[in-house]
Amino acid sequence: MEGKAAVTTSTEHGDGEASKTAARTVVSGSSRGGAASRALSVADLILRVVAVVAIVDSAIAMGTTNQTLPFFTQFLRFKAQYSDLPTLTLFVVANSAVTAYLVLSIPLSVVHIIRSRASYSRLVLIFLDSVMLALVAAVASASAAIVYLAHKGNVRANWFAVCQQFDSFCERISGPLIGSFAAMAVLLLLVLLSAAALARR
Repeated sequence: MEGKAAVTTSTEHGDGEASKTAARTVVSGSSRGGAASRALSVADLILRVVAVVAIVDSAIAMGTTNQTLPFFTQFLRFKAQYSDLPTLTLFVVANSAVTAYLVLSIPLSVVHIIRSRASYSRLVLIFLDSVMLALVAAVASASAAIVYLAHKGNVRANWFAVCQQFDSFCERISGPLIGSFAAMAVLLLLVLLSAAALARR
């Protein structure tokens, strides 16, 4: 009887140790998962700030672009500005809207650093980031086509290359496109980071 009791006690002791080990493993894994999610949230915050800087710079550069040629007549002055082209006006408006969204999303990104296991808010960010990515891609692509026509013209349509006269104007409208395409890449990374953070839950 004493032998059986000793065996039973030893078995129970072994089961208790196994349970504690399993519990420690679960806690350790959860801790590592939380740390990884928090690191992704920090990266998300940094990328949002980078995207804001890139898009604001693009919008300001495009919105302040104009050039007046040094020669003019009594009734006519040769001047080019971004608002002469509706596509470039849309570029400024869309980039301003995306900037406002990114600024408003920064507090939510900070919340994700504090509460790394949040899921519904990440789903909302994935959806809205995807919408903003599509918007930036659309206006940047359309603006790139207009800038190309300004540089090269179109012989078949009898559109002359305005950059032959307004060279400074064309240089200024080409620069913001770089920032806009860079913002596209950052927005894509934001979507991927949010998806990765959800996948780790």
